[in-house]
Amino acid sequence: MPLFPESRGALVLVVDDDAAVRDSLALLLRSAGYAAAVRPSAEALLEDLPAEAGCLIADIRMPGGLDGIALLEALRQRGRFLPTIIVTGHGDVPLAVRAMKAGAADFIEKPYEDTAILAAVGTALASRPAPDAARAAALRQIGLLSPREREVLEGLVAGKLNKIIAHELGISPRTVEVHRANVMEKLGTGSLSATVRLALQAGIGL
Repeated sequence: MPLFPESRGALVLVVDDDAAVRDSLALLLRSAGYAAAVRPSAEALLEDLPAEAGCLIADIRMPGGLDGIALLEALRQRGRFLPTIIVTGHGDVPLAVRAMKAGAADFIEKPYEDTAILAAVGTALASRPAPDAARAAALRQIGLLSPREREVLEGLVAGKLNKIIAHELGISPRTVEVHRANVMEKLGTGSLSATVRLALQAGIGL
């Protein structure tokens, strides 16, 4: 049963160049009460995009064609604003930032737990607050940070490594790590993707 009962039967699209990954995700989604449709490439999805699709799971790296983020951007250019979960085996800060700025609903690194992908799908399909309400809530959370923590957060959203942030702020990389942990604790975010998403909702880095 879906984590969000109201989303039962919703169609989730899966785009990945790896057939085994596509089939595994489709099986997982169907076992959880969703409908699933798979495509081997971004181009294949753009050629055959179901009108009733509720959300999209796309790999970030698909050799020989559009990657997951380019697919997201192409969909937005067509006026299709599907909640999109970007999956990558090459997770790093710049990719997380780029995905979030392109409008991804979530960013999940491989290997992921089945519960994590299902939770992301449920959240993507669930009703969301209006943009103004989401921005106001994000700003309230950002307001909990100290000035130094805010500077570290801005560096993370800019895609900078800890050692670069440390150099620019005149502190040690270890101190940056401490501030980064404090930022996630105060914001209530358990991952880099969630931290970046909240920061972008508040207008940081845009």
